[in-house]
Amino acid sequence: MKKLLELSCGLLSGTALFAIMALTFFDVLGRKFLSNSIPGSLELTELLMVVVIFGALPLVSARGEHVEFDSLDPYLPAWLRRLQAVVVNLLCGVVLLLLAWLMWRTGDQFLASHETTAQLGILKAPFIYGMAVLCGATGVVHLLLLGQAPVDRAEGEGVAL
Repeated sequence: MKKLLELSCGLLSGTALFAIMALTFFDVLGRKFLSNSIPGSLELTELLMVVVIFGALPLVSARGEHVEFDSLDPYLPAWLRRLQAVVVNLLCGVVLLLLAWLMWRTGDQFLASHETTAQLGILKAPFIYGMAVLCGATGVVHLLLLGQAPVDRAEGEGVAL
């Protein structure tokens, strides 16, 4: 499962990030040498950023690479750190699954109203559905992490799914 997650989410995020880079490169070239930028490049960049961020979210969660405040961790007993990890993963899993459900409903509403971007007229619903699926995947990752020991930053090891 870990390989599939890394391959699919990594490929999705990496491809979107490369597309942003290429779009920016050609947009700057067009402005510099042709005095004309790519129409809708800002909209495309915004949509691609959604793909990068939500595509990477399951990977960040699986690897335990979220930003965290851990200054007190060395002073806490191991049992309390394990309990903290369980509570945090349970809370994150439930909240992300709820958020995925809400996003899916929003996607339904956007699809019913044919909501599009302002300049290029790109349908927004597929992006909202993608966000919902990736939030759901991240929620499942957090629930799968419930039975595992928390990441020990001193050892530099990640969490294996």
